[in-house]
Amino acid sequence: MTFIRQGLLGGSFDPVHLAHIELAQQARRHLALDGVTLIPAAQPWQRGELAASAAQRLDMLHLAIQDQTGLDVSTVEIDRDGPTYTIDTLRSLPAEGQYFWILGADQLENFCTWKQWQEIAERVQLAVAARPGSQLEAPAALRTWLDSHERKLHVIPMPPIDLSATAIRQRLGAGQTVKGMLHPGVAQYIQRHGLYRHPAA
Repeated sequence: MTFIRQGLLGGSFDPVHLAHIELAQQARRHLALDGVTLIPAAQPWQRGELAASAAQRLDMLHLAIQDQTGLDVSTVEIDRDGPTYTIDTLRSLPAEGQYFWILGADQLENFCTWKQWQEIAERVQLAVAARPGSQLEAPAALRTWLDSHERKLHVIPMPPIDLSATAIRQRLGAGQTVKGMLHPGVAQYIQRHGLYRHPAA
């Protein structure tokens, strides 16, 4: 049985943008991963309704990774009914792999509000990258847990990229350019389907 080192990058991907892809690839290289799986959420429990449908977000993800090595997309959270919880996804993974959960520093700040966060930390290695305006350090409760379990927080060495799906939706809603922020195929898909024409949070 092959023992894999697999990266997992969850998110709304509403829409997927170039910083998501850069984060996945930097994590793959730095952590010597066999691959990184992007996992779009069905309905994230900590935010409101998404602007694009699950099918549209999946389409955009496939377009964004079509020319990328080592990246794939999982529908595990979209296929599961109800709110999206990371712990449910991790419990469904094959036991023989070694998994790295990739997140930005902004997500790390509220990691200890996630459902069953201690079990998440037991099941995966945590790998974090800098985000504008966020501290690149674990919250106190997580830091204490990691120390007591002799676990480390992996830092992905990449400069913080000032790019977010929220800002992209707002720019699209205002009729402003998003050139250089999205894969060209994703930008064409958004235009063709008339997505994000109205400003959204």
